[in-house]
Amino acid sequence: MSERPSPPYDGPPSRTPPAEGLSSAEAARLLTRHGPNALPEEPRTPVWRRVLQQLRDPLILVLLVAAVLTIATGDLSDAAVILFVIVVNTTVGVVQEVRAEQAVRALSALSAPTARVVRDGAERSLPAAEVVPGDVVLLAEGDIVPADGDVVPADGDVVAAAALLTDESSLTGESVPVEKAPGGDADGDASRGRVSAGTVVVHGRGRVVVTATGSDSALGRITGLMRTAPGPTPLQRRLAQFGRVLAAVIVALCALVLALGLLRGQPVELMIVAAISLAVAAVPESLPAVVTLALALGARRMADRHAIVRRLPAVETLGSVTVIATDKTGTLTEGRMAAERLWTPAGEATVSGTGYEPRGRVVRGGRTVTAGDAPDLAALLSTAMLCNDAALEPSPQGQPGEGQPGEGEWKALGDPTEAALLVAGARLGLEQAALLREWPRIAEIPFDSGRKRMTTVHRGPDGTVRVACKGAPEALLRPSILADGPDLLARAATRAEKLARDGYRVLAVATADHPGAQEPTGAWESGLTLLGLVGILDPPRTASEPTITACRNAGIVPVLITGDHPLTARAVAARLGITTGRDDEITTGQHIREGTAGALSDVRVYARTTPEQKLDIVEAWRGAGQVVAMTGDGVNDGPALRRADIGVAMGRRGTEVARQAADLVLADDNPATIVSAVEEGRRVYDNVRRFLLYGLAGGMAEIVVMLLGPFLGMPLPLLPAQILWINLLTHGLPGVALGAEPVAPEAMRRPPRPPEESVLGAGLWPRVLLLGAFIAVVTLVVGVWARETDRPWQTMIFLVLGATQMGVALGSRVRPGTLANPFLLAAVGTALALQVAGVYVPFLQDLLGTEPLSPGDLAIACALSALGYAVMRVQRRWWPERHGGVTRPRNGPSRHASRAT
Repeated sequence: MSERPSPPYDGPPSRTPPAEGLSSAEAARLLTRHGPNALPEEPRTPVWRRVLQQLRDPLILVLLVAAVLTIATGDLSDAAVILFVIVVNTTVGVVQEVRAEQAVRALSALSAPTARVVRDGAERSLPAAEVVPGDVVLLAEGDIVPADGDVVPADGDVVAAAALLTDESSLTGESVPVEKAPGGDADGDASRGRVSAGTVVVHGRGRVVVTATGSDSALGRITGLMRTAPGPTPLQRRLAQFGRVLAAVIVALCALVLALGLLRGQPVELMIVAAISLAVAAVPESLPAVVTLALALGARRMADRHAIVRRLPAVETLGSVTVIATDKTGTLTEGRMAAERLWTPAGEATVSGTGYEPRGRVVRGGRTVTAGDAPDLAALLSTAMLCNDAALEPSPQGQPGEGQPGEGEWKALGDPTEAALLVAGARLGLEQAALLREWPRIAEIPFDSGRKRMTTVHRGPDGTVRVACKGAPEALLRPSILADGPDLLARAATRAEKLARDGYRVLAVATADHPGAQEPTGAWESGLTLLGLVGILDPPRTASEPTITACRNAGIVPVLITGDHPLTARAVAARLGITTGRDDEITTGQHIREGTAGALSDVRVYARTTPEQKLDIVEAWRGAGQVVAMTGDGVNDGPALRRADIGVAMGRRGTEVARQAADLVLADDNPATIVSAVEEGRRVYDNVRRFLLYGLAGGMAEIVVMLLGPFLGMPLPLLPAQILWINLLTHGLPGVALGAEPVAPEAMRRPPRPPEESVLGAGLWPRVLLLGAFIAVVTLVVGVWARETDRPWQTMIFLVLGATQMGVALGSRVRPGTLANPFLLAAVGTALALQVAGVYVPFLQDLLGTEPLSPGDLAIACALSALGYAVMRVQRRWWPERHGGVTRPRNGPSRHASRAT
């Protein structure tokens, strides 16, 4: 919850709002002044402006120029393909932007549609949008709080609001429901006397005087944080930079070819057409199609793994991630409380199981025990089940599973902490209904923040009165309450402190039996006997630890950002391997506010953070040069999900705000899916680089042949139509098919590429130059030989130049010798057939200016073209995919020793 104070109540000072509420006239005046209790919608960007923004991308501009040039040369089919690619990419981008705009509007879905208020001294129900500052709102279990406000006594009865508990996890990330009472709690925490819009009442009832509505409420402030549009992804930034450089290089080289041809006396019209054709050939116009196909295939594969991609570029961004910043509650943990550790004076035990499913085990000394085997544990848990207001709802027919309670899973009704005690008792073999039938409740003293304990009184079948008491150890382990000796109290206090340091919320349980004739009247909470302690926490998901390990193996730095208690955050982080337990690996929201947190990008765990601070943390990591993925499920995670390079939301447990702000939604709430998504992202990026190596090497070879050919006695090595034909075949089906290559086996065993690395970095530029030079040399050698031996040298150059590039495409396969990506095999086969057809089919001969070759010349050309396959395989073996300069300091993320070009 934000630390920004709510605006003060400005209603009529002559009236006591809790007693009578506002009058209708006063409410109308305040509604006019403050506006409706609704979140303002962000103005929508016109579609035409979105289209223009998409067309401003440098690579799209290069393609537009290429389309104009191809139209100028009369190659309408090639121009149509380029324009189709532009239209598809622009349409996809616009559609994704429109969907992302729904993120802010989704916040209104969390607002209560109606509210119960006191107006003119009477209770009435009205639309939540009509609630105004100064209204007295009545809250009951299950209600969504419609606005920020202060808890007040009901008609002077403080106890009426003492049992009010709200679930603030969607705003603060804290797992445990927060008790609300007039004026705050006994420790002087005034926030315990305030409620926030969008939170849910899980227990009790109360009255609230509204202090902030609409944009001034907690939800409204978070809305303001989410209005920043997501920036370009790392791949988009890299391709934009690449497009600018490529455009400049192509223009310069084509001007050089034009100038050299004119100096040699070639016709002006022919050289202009040749230069334009060469420019089109050098532009990898299939690149957007390759990127789109690779992203679409990645999105489909992620969907098969229960990951829904909302923005296609997010697929690749995951492969670039260097830091994963994750929320705790509901993301790394189950998002519910579990009683995991039991302690009695006789010994300890652990409770295992998933969620609120009663099935599970209680283990002591390495063996499973039941209520009959462990009477001390039975006494502890049966008392905790009696002193309890929660209930478990049996699951519908179906299979329970991990994640948000849903169909086939058990649900908790009431306080999740009390529900955890019921589950632990059920796993020991106890039944709450049977206990209550035997020991019906006859009186109670409810829990409040001042006493920090709850007591219930029960009458047994023989008239015995049993007192059941549970509460915080510091409130219960007192001689004035317990009749046990000081040694036992000291042992219990030591054990409670150790459990608390391990991140558990600790409850002490005590009891006393009184004969019916001596039923106490005012001393129920004295002379009790300590039964033991219960350690409760939000347990990590079973998939969380393997996920963190896999991230580390892939060179990704995991960090934890939560609104929960520092001890809890530290314990979960240590348990999952995020930290090693050092003090310098954790900081809190208070340290950030006070400026004593140091460099935020040197910390691994952030506790007690607000939504604004989550934004600051994400920005700090991004400012340190990292590519940040943020995972979360709550309203408080929405701004950080939007600001991160890649936002990942839980699909089942996650709020609508988180899902709409995210780029990727995990439909199964399984954090292990993130690892699969990262693998898919790396596959996409590898395939983009694979195509660039193939496409740019071919384009370079064509330019070199056109530049050097005249100096070797070949005035015009290739006609414009021949250049365009080669370009159409090589950059068409085979180029696009490279985007469907499977993931490399070593993809998740190498570190992420440096964020500042260009798309042609990590040694790709030298490979392009080497491969392009090799193709050009082979082509020129064939041309010179054919010319010297009086063969149709221009046709030989045409055939070898195209076929050698297709050999390179085959050599680029990740898994040669298999049927992986059969599309590439079919594409290369089709392109080769069309290339040969250009030599032998009569109408293509007339179109391209080729001559038929003898069988011997065809065999020679094909044999030499196979060298393209061979050199590509040699390159892959001796020049594997690598990312340079990664070092790891003791307490920081990956640092990069040098910047790639």
